[in-house]
Amino acid sequence: MSTIKIEDIAHVRFQAPDLGEMQTFLEQFGLKPGLSDDGVLYARGTGPAPFLHATQPGEPRFVAIGFRAASTEDLHRLAEAEASTVEPHDAPGGGFVVRLTDPDGYLVEVVAGQDMLPPLALIPGEPHNDARAKARQRAALRLPEGPATVVRLGHAVLEVTDFRASEAWYKARFGFITSDEIEMAPGLSIGAFMRCDRGETPTDHHTLFLLQAPSAPRFNHAAFEVTDMDDLMCGHTHLKRARRTPAWGVGRHVLGSQIFDYWKDPWGHELEHWTDGDLFTAADGSNTATFRDLLNVQWGPLHPMMAGEQA
Repeated sequence: MSTIKIEDIAHVRFQAPDLGEMQTFLEQFGLKPGLSDDGVLYARGTGPAPFLHATQPGEPRFVAIGFRAASTEDLHRLAEAEASTVEPHDAPGGGFVVRLTDPDGYLVEVVAGQDMLPPLALIPGEPHNDARAKARQRAALRLPEGPATVVRLGHAVLEVTDFRASEAWYKARFGFITSDEIEMAPGLSIGAFMRCDRGETPTDHHTLFLLQAPSAPRFNHAAFEVTDMDDLMCGHTHLKRARRTPAWGVGRHVLGSQIFDYWKDPWGHELEHWTDGDLFTAADGSNTATFRDLLNVQWGPLHPMMAGEQA
């Protein structure tokens, strides 16, 4: 039994020396950033979360990952179990926060009681024609130019020094369920895609991925859901025209099934656009997969580590 069961990822927090440059990048990426009175740059999506991405002034680094608890009562339960405290959350949306440090020193911020925002309207999807149905007739398809529309934060990936130790720490506190465990060889696991335990409510294939890696501890990437594939591809074109740095994409993952597109912020931190991911309930259990499955694609370019295999 875990101390609490989180509902979702809430935010990622960074540090950067030039908030103006970060703001420009985030706008091009499809987020909606704004500078707060305390000098922190917060960025939201079109969903109800008050912010998804935060940047404070300083030398470039990853600062924290945030998760959302179901209630402030859960925060008090967590704080008591961890000999920590429940504090007011001085950020957009307010609420309360418990701050913990994981085995690799990552700061983990668990929030609850935030005031959610009215979701921003999404542009209605245009009817698409394919060989199975012709929903659009006597009208042309014209997509708007500009950045992708980031709706929400879906997951983050952390590189850790000891996968089993980190897995045990996160599961014991937050109730994660393994979706796919990654084996380098039979019986030798180096990571896992883990989803929230929301009972019968379907949830993302993974909210957190832990990967044991030689470069650990290291932030790997954070992934933001966009409206659909057209939106993702328009965002790809917009970032390319802005001469931003691509990392990997566009393709469709094997594990999680998302259509993905990875980019780097001005200081090298990877952020992903994704759409059309898998959803599972607690009853769907866990699987094992190979390291090749982790890096492989159903279509699109292979991961840079495997690119030499593609001919």
